[in-house]
Amino acid sequence: MPKNQYDLVIFGATSFVGQLVCAYLAQRYGSGGALSWALAGRSKARLEKVRADIGQPDAPLIVANANEPATLAALCEQTRVVVSTVGPYALYGEPMIAACTESGTDYCDLTGEVHWIRQMLSKYEDAAKASGARIVHCCGFDSLPSDLGVYFLQQEAQKRFAAPCTRVKMRVKAMRGGFSGGTVASMTALAKQLRKNPALRKELANPYSICPPGYSPDVRQPSVRGAQHDADAEAWIAPFIMATTNERIVQRSNALSNQAYGAGFRYDEAVMMGRGSKGRLAAYGMTLGLGGFLLGVALAPTRTLLERFVLPAPGEGPSPEAQDKGFYDIRLFGTTADGRTLKAKVLGDRDPGYGSTCKMLGEAGACLARDIDADTPGGFWTPATLLGNKLIQRLQAHAGVTFEVLD
Repeated sequence: MPKNQYDLVIFGATSFVGQLVCAYLAQRYGSGGALSWALAGRSKARLEKVRADIGQPDAPLIVANANEPATLAALCEQTRVVVSTVGPYALYGEPMIAACTESGTDYCDLTGEVHWIRQMLSKYEDAAKASGARIVHCCGFDSLPSDLGVYFLQQEAQKRFAAPCTRVKMRVKAMRGGFSGGTVASMTALAKQLRKNPALRKELANPYSICPPGYSPDVRQPSVRGAQHDADAEAWIAPFIMATTNERIVQRSNALSNQAYGAGFRYDEAVMMGRGSKGRLAAYGMTLGLGGFLLGVALAPTRTLLERFVLPAPGEGPSPEAQDKGFYDIRLFGTTADGRTLKAKVLGDRDPGYGSTCKMLGEAGACLARDIDADTPGGFWTPATLLGNKLIQRLQAHAGVTFEVLD
């Protein structure tokens, strides 16, 4: 096959999210249209079924297996961009990173596994810079709304104040969505690694863990660990389960952009639970519930029971109806060093982890294939630092994600 026959290839097209991404691309571009794309996975029969299900009988198929490096190398030879949905990434993601960084093929995924991202940076960033491969993790609900939301807010702050917001809070005002088996598998895989490697806890507590080597600002980052009242949000807040990943991606964006958000930039995330005594009670309930869930996943006996009787299995996830009824409303509160304030919101029109994520990931792959200058250097980027405004425009035009300043 000739090099770059396709703009992008969906690797893991038969996974739960992979099927959703393929369905979105089929609806948005068809096959043989303005964007050339192919489905890839280890089973030709399952790929053929997905192709039939999305109504694209002529869509190209590529058989490739994460355990067979030669097939991954052959896949990379055929495409400009690989969009990977093969998770948990800590278990299955590294071979494709190795193939892309060796061949100079651009790559994006939807991982939220920040410890795996750090490992990939350590092993492959030099190779990506040498080959020209642009690697972009976290192009789903982890962490596009956070990373692009802060980027959007900071651009507006520069326009209005000629200065960045050195303190930003991200607050989830409302959200409706469900778990998939893939998300659960990633969480349980991390729990098992934490038991084997207690030092990983210290790494996960470092807000700059995926920033460039030597980057360690003398800034104590805030962290919402329990119920508390937030005067800016005018609500009680509780911990947000995705904060660990999102906060580190945003800090990496600041580091890669030469501290465009300020040398003393501070950032945290939480969930708004409401006002008054009702909001306070809800915040404490959320904190206890989240703590109990994480403890249950961490302990082997309860984790086994949860996996067997409560949590969805790999390949399972929210129904199409649930995805359509899902949504999210995210608020950003920014403050400059001299006390001026700015608010923004990010809205999504589908279930955040799946209905919206499939559209965000599909547009991120298309943006990487079509909108990024060829002379942009290789390396491990963040969505904000590589895709930025071009992806924001795509998301607002096609993916049901909006960014808005609140006056």
